Amino acid sequence: MSNSLKNQQNILQKLSIEKLNPMQEEAQAVIRSCSEIVLLSPTGTGKTLAFLLPIIAELDAEYTEIQALIVVPSRELAIQIEQVIREMGTGYKANAVYGGRSGSKDKIELKHPPAILIGTPGRVADHIRRENFSLENIKILVLDEFDKSLEVGFEAEMSEITSALPHIQKKILTSATNKVVIPDFVALKDPTYINYLEEGVPHLKIKTILSPTKNKLETLAKTLYQLRNQQGIIFCNFKDSIQEVSDFLIDKNINHGCFHGGMEQKDRERALIKFRNGTYQLIVTTDLAARGIDVPEINFIIHYQLPPRNHEFIHRNGRTARMHSEGTAYILHWEKEYLPVYVPETASYRAEEIDDEFTPAATIWETLFISGGRKDKISKGDISGLFIKQGNIEKHHIGIIELKQDCAFVAVQASQVDKLIQKIDNSRLKKKKIRVNII
Repeated sequence: MSNSLKNQQNILQKLSIEKLNPMQEEAQAVIRSCSEIVLLSPTGTGKTLAFLLPIIAELDAEYTEIQALIVVPSRELAIQIEQVIREMGTGYKANAVYGGRSGSKDKIELKHPPAILIGTPGRVADHIRRENFSLENIKILVLDEFDKSLEVGFEAEMSEITSALPHIQKKILTSATNKVVIPDFVALKDPTYINYLEEGVPHLKIKTILSPTKNKLETLAKTLYQLRNQQGIIFCNFKDSIQEVSDFLIDKNINHGCFHGGMEQKDRERALIKFRNGTYQLIVTTDLAARGIDVPEINFIIHYQLPPRNHEFIHRNGRTARMHSEGTAYILHWEKEYLPVYVPETASYRAEEIDDEFTPAATIWETLFISGGRKDKISKGDISGLFIKQGNIEKHHIGIIELKQDCAFVAVQASQVDKLIQKIDNSRLKKKKIRVNII
């Protein structure tokens, strides 16, 4: 067995992935053999891993400067890719830079350059202007979800970045839509296309729930009652709508979080952490969460409001029925409204036909914040060891642990939280005195 194949098998094992899907297999072969690649595949089909595996295979362990630059449209996607690279356990350093985070923090990390730098267009362009890292050894450029970057108005920064890199040997562009024309500044001469968009999402069902009133809140509640505490995403078009839905869900004692561009970065990150670890069963969001964020396999999404365009509808639906899983997209539709032309014919149900005799379950998990992380040499094993030995709780009381550079977040069964905090707050973990509290 070749070293590269053995390394790949080790990586997949660490990520708990049995085998690559056909798109990922083809992408690997094409990216290794071609210099310009455009990868088109639906949201949720594993594009990140498809380009990371061949990139890592091409990195040179002898270089001490950045070798690959990945430009992404959102902070959440930057953080997600950085996390995936860490979980791959290849030994190559990766750092994410993005707006809303301290520039001085970036500068400290870039003093010891990563092999792979991930960043949003504005922040990457700013670092290039300030000459905060060397461009000489950057041979690979990835524009991930490039259509979104163009859509949100990063053309100037993206043009600045692409023209500043003198020695690019490989360009990889990815998207979940083919609606955007690739601009001239990307300077593609003869790209090879890998197009899986026609494959669609085979395990996705779409259903319409008819609301008797223009205000669809009661129809939303009935739909959620029918779904019986499954994990899902509710999509709205505006921040005001999110607030209205959230207030209603609070009144109904339905556990949920919110996620939108008007929130502080820290609050957005924490909302996703609590959704991933099961503290939140639902998240109410705008199209910001339609792609480029790390969320678990979910059973359903609900279009509380339909988006204005078809590709946003597709991206939202791509949050469920990911890879080999099944999922359902529910459209809440007032009977007197016209459905947009892009909505396919679906099975329809009247809200009044839905059984709503149901009491929402109480929160099973709570999320604890720990004031120590990787830079303090703290591992996930250290945290669970402290919780079990000093906190005197059982292993099954501990859920997902997310370890960051300077802190950690741990899901703990709600019934154990108060007594656990009393026993471990202000205790020592490795050499650090840590604070522990609920977020």
